[in-house]
Amino acid sequence: MKNTEELLAAVLAGEHGTRPADLVATSVFWVHHGTRLAGGNTTYLNQYVLVRLAGSFGGCAFEAGEVHPSICHDASGTPLDTLLREAPRPLRIAALDAYLSAVRPHREAAEAEAVTLPAGTPETRAKARDAAVAGLLDIEAGARVGLIGVVNPLVAAIRERGGTPLLCDFNLRTTQWGDPVADDMHEVLETADAVVATGMTLSNGTFDTILDRCRERGVPLVVYAQTGSAVARAFLGAGVAALSAEPFPFSQFSAETTTLYRYRVAADA
Repeated sequence: MKNTEELLAAVLAGEHGTRPADLVATSVFWVHHGTRLAGGNTTYLNQYVLVRLAGSFGGCAFEAGEVHPSICHDASGTPLDTLLREAPRPLRIAALDAYLSAVRPHREAAEAEAVTLPAGTPETRAKARDAAVAGLLDIEAGARVGLIGVVNPLVAAIRERGGTPLLCDFNLRTTQWGDPVADDMHEVLETADAVVATGMTLSNGTFDTILDRCRERGVPLVVYAQTGSAVARAFLGAGVAALSAEPFPFSQFSAETTTLYRYRVAADA
């Protein structure tokens, strides 16, 4: 599978299971929330569109203004293939994620390592989540780690593993420690020894570019995904070296224990 458009076409053709034309998106919903962690100076504002398909959920973050809350009324009860063909990109990704999660839930994937995030404060849970993501990095001290989609605890986790973060984000200009954050990912992709990218790249259309460049350079790509976690999983061993998959409900929406799933490609794969 070369890119997300090929994956989408394969799903629509029924190559991954039941044809989407025979399925219905029972519920489409929209979530908007803000978070500022203790000691931080950044308020993260996130919007998600989510799709319920039978026993699964699919999710996709999006930029402000891309999707209106009226989508909940307009899209709920729609045949899944209609969403996959005609919906705005964030809703298409959420629908694709829901489908692939229904076909093979993370909790049933034999190769997935379940990681329990502890109950507690947002800070405790964010630190545990980002340490789990950073734990997927196999790097030497001083390695340059491109981070596309910046969250402060993950910057800290990369440093704790001896990496030097190269930072890129469309919305942040500095970290809480004053590190500069670029808005152009291409320089990061050309100089990084490893790349960590958020699932949000699936939403904004940059995932395929990142995937292609990491393949070309032979650079390991780690994806940390709330957005499109099952979509990113489809590229394991085909450009994605490791994945932290966090299906809905996401960790920030609970103070109780929740589970994320880590995947790694075998070294000889």
